[in-house]
Amino acid sequence: MNRLGAALRAWRDRTDPATVGLVHHSPRRVAGLRRGELATLAGISVEYVAQLEQGRAATPSAQVCMALARALQLSDHEQAHLLRLAGHVVSPDRVPRLIPVSVRRVVDQLGANPLSVYDATWQLLHWNPLFTATWGDPARSGYEDRNAMIVQFEGRNPRVRQNAAERAWFEQSLVADLRTTASRYPNDPDVAALIERLSRSARFRELWTQPTVAAHESAHKIAVHPEVGEIALDANILPTQDSDLRVVVLTARPGTDARSKLNRLATAEARKAG
Repeated sequence: MNRLGAALRAWRDRTDPATVGLVHHSPRRVAGLRRGELATLAGISVEYVAQLEQGRAATPSAQVCMALARALQLSDHEQAHLLRLAGHVVSPDRVPRLIPVSVRRVVDQLGANPLSVYDATWQLLHWNPLFTATWGDPARSGYEDRNAMIVQFEGRNPRVRQNAAERAWFEQSLVADLRTTASRYPNDPDVAALIERLSRSARFRELWTQPTVAAHESAHKIAVHPEVGEIALDANILPTQDSDLRVVVLTARPGTDARSKLNRLATAEARKAG
């Protein structure tokens, strides 16, 4: 095994199934998690878990690493170690992508709302089942295409509806936020690569020439769902101390039927999981 595979196997062996909600009444041949159980908890295939542990898989993305860290209940130091083993640089000069245990605990308590976690470049790192039910499954897109700015400026989410004023304000706010990130992490090649890609958009180039620097804090959106119809949502952005992450909690817009529609989607997701 390589070092990454050995670490994953050791963490899997030490994880008590009961602590991750797996209760078995029959004897187990292994003390920790089975590969299939880890795969289910992390949302990846059991074949991929086997390939990672045996050193036969390509380097896992940061998103996969975070899913594994969450499933294995790794500490902050262990998460950072996992990212390093997978070739993802953890450095003060790079945008942080590690989701601290304290943030994960908060995220777990907010499952009644669509929720997502982004890094400072608006790269999607984590999302909950209700987020998937509302917007579609981000896992079906490539890693780079899960960046909220790319989705916005390249029009990659057909379920989002904004009027002209909402779209203009949202894009201005995102670009002002990215300008803050670019000044904070001037040596991060991922930031430079994102700006280069976004610069293919005339709208982004127009906004990028403006001097505004600010944090993106809220937005109004309508999700156009194929089954329940339009869902009017308010996006509340919760910045995290020190880690520069953005926790985005979507709430039903007051005076609409959005809450009942979210409840319907949540019930449908619970049935699928069951």
